[in-house]
Amino acid sequence: MDIRFQVVAFDAADLDAESTFWAGVLGGTVEAEDDWHMVMVDGEPRIGVQLAPDHVPPDWPDGQPPQQMHLDLWVPDIAAAHETVLGLGARLLQEDTGDTFRVYADPAGHPFCLCW
Repeated sequence: MDIRFQVVAFDAADLDAESTFWAGVLGGTVEAEDDWHMVMVDGEPRIGVQLAPDHVPPDWPDGQPPQQMHLDLWVPDIAAAHETVLGLGARLLQEDTGDTFRVYADPAGHPFCLCW
């Protein structure tokens, strides 16, 4: 099997907010179609965003609907990364707990972690 790219796709009711957020986080651009946006980084697809008008964000950590997946992103400077994702529209879900990660939600409510 020849796999050319591996892309994680997120459902979102607001394609522009979701794809712009991830393009900002990854330092990429958005290629937009009517009901699908692709975040491109260095000319390669990295994250897809598909239109889901009835999308309900997961209620992290134990609610309904539950989290179904999340991304872990390792960063060299947690303070700078924290400010960047908040500035792009993320919400902090969990402060430091003595671990080496923080949990955030993207504009559509999908959890992700910044790790160090």
